[in-house]
Amino acid sequence: MTIRPFHLAIKVDDLSTARDFYGQLMGCKEGRSSDEWIDFDFFGHQVVVHLSDCQSRDSSANHVDGNDVPVPHFGIVLDMSSWQILAEKLSKAKVDFLIPPTLRFKGKPGEQATMFLRDPAGNALEFKAFQDDKMLFSS
Repeated sequence: MTIRPFHLAIKVDDLSTARDFYGQLMGCKEGRSSDEWIDFDFFGHQVVVHLSDCQSRDSSANHVDGNDVPVPHFGIVLDMSSWQILAEKLSKAKVDFLIPPTLRFKGKPGEQATMFLRDPAGNALEFKAFQDDKMLFSS
C-alpha cells in the first residue's frame, strides 16, 4: 500500500511568525502562499497555515503513559535518526516543550520516541519515531 500525503489546514495568528517557525526552525519548504495563507512541505505532507484572528490556545489533555497529551494535536512519524536530529535541533534552540523528547511505553508494544511542542499560534505538534515502524499500530 502506498501512503498518500495528508493535507491539514490550521489557524495561525501571524503569518510571519508561522513562516519563521515552520520554514526556518522546522526546515519545512514553503510552497504557494498569499497574504492569508502559506503552504508548507511538512515532511512530505501538506500543512497550510491560514491567518485567523479567532485562534484559541485553549485545549484539553488526555493522560498517556505518565504525561498530559494535548488535544487536539497533529504531527508526523519520523524514522528514528530523523527524530533524534530534530529533537537535538529543537533542544539546542531552547524550544519550550510541552513534553520533552522522551521514550514512551518503554519495553511495551508500541514503544516510541516522542516530543510535543506548540507552534507560535498555539497549535500542538507531536513528533514520534519507532525502532520498527511495524509497531505503529501495535496494541
